[in-house]
Amino acid sequence: MCFANGQLLGDEKALKMWANEMWGYKDYRPLPLYKALAEDYYTKYMRNTKHMLVYLDITIQDKPIGRLLFELFADVCPKTCKNFQFLCSGEVGDSQSGLKLHYKGSPFHRIVKNGWIQGGDIASGKGNGGESIFGDTFEDESYAVPHNKRGILGMANKGRHSNGSQFYITLQATPYLDTKHVAFGQLIEGSEVLQKMEDIPTYNERPKVECRIMDCGIFTP
Repeated sequence: MCFANGQLLGDEKALKMWANEMWGYKDYRPLPLYKALAEDYYTKYMRNTKHMLVYLDITIQDKPIGRLLFELFADVCPKTCKNFQFLCSGEVGDSQSGLKLHYKGSPFHRIVKNGWIQGGDIASGKGNGGESIFGDTFEDESYAVPHNKRGILGMANKGRHSNGSQFYITLQATPYLDTKHVAFGQLIEGSEVLQKMEDIPTYNERPKVECRIMDCGIFTP
């Protein structure tokens, strides 16, 4: 994963393309060199980060397409991150209403072009349900993390202080979500997976083909 000015670019090929488009910079050194540099930085970053890491393994029409890896900003939003972490691991078990508190098997039900991809309805999968590990919903914790780039992870809601299990991943900067939704993490691996999800055809923002979380959990570097 490569970033420029905090913006997610993609892999080492995307970095070279960005440099050429922005600055007319051409580098004839081999791509394996950039890959090695990226892997070295990635290893150091993963070793040194103090943030919790979680993963979502994604399928489209039951075909695995890869993994989304997120870092969670628990230093800013500890309660929100705990909710997402435990919904990924499934370790809480069932809610008082009998709902299994686990993202595994749940669909992505909404794709807003140039906006975000939304999932996490662990009840019906249609976008009208879900629960947090703290009860039906919990309060907005902090708006400190801005929606300033692609790959920001945030909580979907129905208004103030109505966070449950539904979440979204931004497809570009969405500053209009600031102070309305709690952002609490960012994508650090899986840009090509997110692109495949974004490319799914839709009708009224509903995916025409099924996209699901095949597996999920806590990632240990």
